[in-house]
Amino acid sequence: MTEPALILPDLNLQPGELYLARGPAILRTILGSCVGVTFWSARLGAGALCHGVLPRCPRDWPAGFSLAEGCRYVDFSIRHLARQFDALGARRQDLEVKLFGGADVLAVTGTRPGRPTVGAQNCKAAEQVLAEEGFTVSASDVGGTRGRRIHFHTGTGEVLLHRLGDSSGHEL
Repeated sequence: MTEPALILPDLNLQPGELYLARGPAILRTILGSCVGVTFWSARLGAGALCHGVLPRCPRDWPAGFSLAEGCRYVDFSIRHLARQFDALGARRQDLEVKLFGGADVLAVTGTRPGRPTVGAQNCKAAEQVLAEEGFTVSASDVGGTRGRRIHFHTGTGEVLLHRLGDSSGHEL
């Protein structure tokens, strides 16, 4: 007799959301100019995904802003998840971190030449904050002009990447 297949929780993250799973789950999201960062700890069996919309929190925000408001920002989301993993006893060097998104999916018109797009700003913010927090990015797929759909398996750390408009998927 065979055992029934394990059905994993399957969550779709919207822009500005993040989720930390303490066990196996599938976390999905679709990225355009937004940036998605996955964190995975094999030792803890935990994984997380954040979906940042804008690069950095405004400096003049009131002290009492909500977690949901902060999660819209790449810098806040990364730092928040770093603290969550710290609280679980994870060491930064033991976390596998992957970075996705930051595409220029919309035609850029009426902007000053040489001014970075939101996608480019999101990528730069993510790379800077990850480095400041002591993380090493083990895989990334950023930039370009096509959005991405990612499926992150928090039990294995694997990310299945589909570039929108491409019929094949890539495992990272």
